[in-house]
Amino acid sequence: MNAQHVSRPMTDVGSAASVASPILEVRDVCKVFGGVNALDGLSLTILDGEIHCVLGPNGAGKSTLFKLLMGTDRPTSGHILFRGGDVTRLPAFRRARLGLSVKFQNIRVFAELTVYQNLFIPLRRHHDVRDIPDRVKSLLAQIGLSGGEQRLVRELSHGQQQWLAIAMSMSLDPKILLLDEPTAGMSVEESNKTADIIRQLNTQGVTVVVIEHDMGFIRNLDTRTSVLHYGKLFAQGSFAEIATNRDVRRVYLGVL
Repeated sequence: MNAQHVSRPMTDVGSAASVASPILEVRDVCKVFGGVNALDGLSLTILDGEIHCVLGPNGAGKSTLFKLLMGTDRPTSGHILFRGGDVTRLPAFRRARLGLSVKFQNIRVFAELTVYQNLFIPLRRHHDVRDIPDRVKSLLAQIGLSGGEQRLVRELSHGQQQWLAIAMSMSLDPKILLLDEPTAGMSVEESNKTADIIRQLNTQGVTVVVIEHDMGFIRNLDTRTSVLHYGKLFAQGSFAEIATNRDVRRVYLGVL
């Protein structure tokens, strides 16, 4: 199966998608490493206001795509558009100023500082110092850590640290949030809460792109999903369509 056989959304998810405008576009992007195409003519559209999951087995190109979207790497060819503007050559900090924020798979929090201090650092770049305490309270409420301002981050559970990292990304007031395997190392209960946090952020107008390999977590989010395989868009649709696609099951789950 190749990109010519990509399935399209046919459910209510697809109907909603048909009336939304693109916020992030990947157009015929290739990325070559040592003569190998990590991405091979990939085209992908993220719609304004949606939660979009990018799924795929190891080696599918997910990590490469993430680096190109966040601006830490550049494609060999092709273009990346954010809100209609070409950002292909813009560095990560320029993309952040435009409204694109990132939460990495590896937790990037300051373990020896308090929760408040971790949020104060990014918030001071975009908010008046007098407004920061209220903004911290709002962010902590969104991730279920209300009242935890003075807790040392090293005392938080793994899941709580992941949620704090999401809150730090949200401190930039982004238009779109990129999440790289946000449930890595989490328990089932923590993964379920992470899905709830993502849905809550989305209701506030934030477009969310989740790059994952955990099919169970994607099932929980139950939203428009794109499957990558060998650097190409292999299938796309609602989760129900993806889960019942025999070709996806074959390449991703090894099921015939």
